[in-house]
Amino acid sequence: MDLFEYQARDLFEAHGVPVLAGIVADTPEDVKAAAEKLGGVTVVKAQVKTGGRGKAGGVKVAKNPDEAFEAAKAILGLDIKGHVVERVMVAAGANIEEEYYFSVLLDRANRNYLAMCSKEGGMEIEQLAEERPEALARIAVDPIVGIDEAKAEEIARAAGFDDEKIAKLVPVFVKLFEVYRDEDATLVEVNPLVQTAEGDIIALDGKVTLDDNAEFRHEHHAALQAAAGNLDPLEEKAKENDLNYVKLDGQVGIIGNGAGLVMSTLDVVAGAGEKHGGVKPANFLDIGGGASAEVMAAGLDVILGDSQVKSVFVNVFGGITACDAVANGIVGALKTLGDAASKPLVVRLDGNNVEEGRQILADFNHPLVTVVPTMDEAADKAAELANA
Repeated sequence: MDLFEYQARDLFEAHGVPVLAGIVADTPEDVKAAAEKLGGVTVVKAQVKTGGRGKAGGVKVAKNPDEAFEAAKAILGLDIKGHVVERVMVAAGANIEEEYYFSVLLDRANRNYLAMCSKEGGMEIEQLAEERPEALARIAVDPIVGIDEAKAEEIARAAGFDDEKIAKLVPVFVKLFEVYRDEDATLVEVNPLVQTAEGDIIALDGKVTLDDNAEFRHEHHAALQAAAGNLDPLEEKAKENDLNYVKLDGQVGIIGNGAGLVMSTLDVVAGAGEKHGGVKPANFLDIGGGASAEVMAAGLDVILGDSQVKSVFVNVFGGITACDAVANGIVGALKTLGDAASKPLVVRLDGNNVEEGRQILADFNHPLVTVVPTMDEAADKAAELANA
């Protein structure tokens, strides 16, 4: 479960991480009242679970309550990468002197945690990692030991901080790890973590992902889940149908059976998209092993409900569920959806009973369906159709 920024801020505060005052509001009038309550310069920040809010006009500085009111009118209802802003946070302003980056995440490949830290915060960390990887320290963290003061100092030194800064950062790093550990998170990220002109370290913008498998240990997480608008409508629909779905920012809808295959599909589509106008994957959707007509229909219904999706790539490897059963599922899904299925589908089948599955789709001869034999060719076709 991904949290909104205001929810992450509240968790940070509960664990003793230094944060600024913030008030959530849904209307321009409430934003003005919040700015009056906070006093001084405030920042009106769109509450959507996607990056690039500032570039999209979703973060505005207000010198007084009237400016906050106008900022709210501009931000509320704004579409940011397919996410419509329905709520904002009014945060107290800060006299920022320097911006840093810090995160703790689950490193599945190495079966431990990974801490990342940089003296260059504020920018997208993916961009920093690609353009200047030496500026991003990566330190493995033993899950049994965690981040104590010694490990926190190691992280800060690896990022190039001097002794004076390290003394200020170490207790904040320790507290942020407490959030990660005690809340059963898979990601805790602060970007930027700032030092103010007064010398204070403050977590200015937080991102937290909680492990749904640990919900039974945290009764208060249910309230976070139930918060108004907490789930994207498409994610809500997917959850109701027990689908493993995550909305992304691209144009090619992805359906696959198995998380590993879907992850690989995302990479292949992203690569193919570079040749076709820069189109990207629109989602992660794993329908699991039982690709019945009902499951396939539910998956297609979710993806086709995304206005950003221009084409759909169904990538299935027949194993326990054979390709002919998957093909029948696709046929049944398209019959069930009827006119709601209005975007081109590229289907790649391989594995058990693949010839039978391809023949079923050939006999169905649906005008929106294109069967492509290989994963790379199918990704290229889906990207081409999305760009068209």
